[in-house]
Amino acid sequence: MIIDAFNALACPMDGQALADSGSCWQCPAGHSFDMARQGYLHLLPVQKKRSLDPGDSREMVAARRRFLNAGYYRPVAEAVNAAALPCTTGKAAPLACLDAGCGEGYYLRELAQGNTDIRLSLVGLDISKWAALAAAKQDKRPRWVVGSNANIPVLAGTLDRVLCLFGFPVYAEFARVLKSGGILIRADAGPNHLRELREIIYPALKPEKPPASGAPDGFSIVGTETVCYQLTLETPEVIADLLAMTPHLYRASPEGRERASQLHKLTVTVEVNLMRLQRLAR
Repeated sequence: MIIDAFNALACPMDGQALADSGSCWQCPAGHSFDMARQGYLHLLPVQKKRSLDPGDSREMVAARRRFLNAGYYRPVAEAVNAAALPCTTGKAAPLACLDAGCGEGYYLRELAQGNTDIRLSLVGLDISKWAALAAAKQDKRPRWVVGSNANIPVLAGTLDRVLCLFGFPVYAEFARVLKSGGILIRADAGPNHLRELREIIYPALKPEKPPASGAPDGFSIVGTETVCYQLTLETPEVIADLLAMTPHLYRASPEGRERASQLHKLTVTVEVNLMRLQRLAR
């Protein structure tokens, strides 16, 4: 397999094309962005941050890295790969794919590992610098970028695929960066996802919100799938990592977190809804 770093990046200040000068990336207006020595590019200007250190913390990223690298969500990754890479054998140009909210890069690494037929041009975007740092340490081939889904630093119409996996979709931006006919793959937790853990940490579960009906503007729905299986976690450390990598850690009460910390073994349901949306012709 051949994996390239995606280079059609846009300046987060004015949207113009960025060029790599070797030590930094610069747009024609002179806005300049240094490449971190660890191998990621920071394209989230301070004036566009909502906090000093937005996104997942170093601890959340580390917990997610340990849990995902152990393979617990591999069936989800395999389903994402199948959704992202259908009927692409023999494609001459690289397939350009963005993971919007890439975390520590697990799903892009699995996409690269699961592909043997075509050239891939990959970019992972996350608002957390700790996520981009962890991703860059594990695989140097994709382009890892600190940035926001609200202002994706990618030139318009340059991507074949966008992944938004358990993240925050900004459909107008996804439509802007995708080519006509490009595919957006959404992954969202189903109503039974981690139900057993949630029943332990919350006094009562809130009613599930009904899924949105219809496709967002600029897209048509071309396929849906549910990935569902049981997962047994055998140690307190693994259970703690699962909780720490989710928003439930901060939403649960101290009493709920204490109950979770007493667990030595837990079987949970993994239920993930996948949706494939195609970018309509401009």
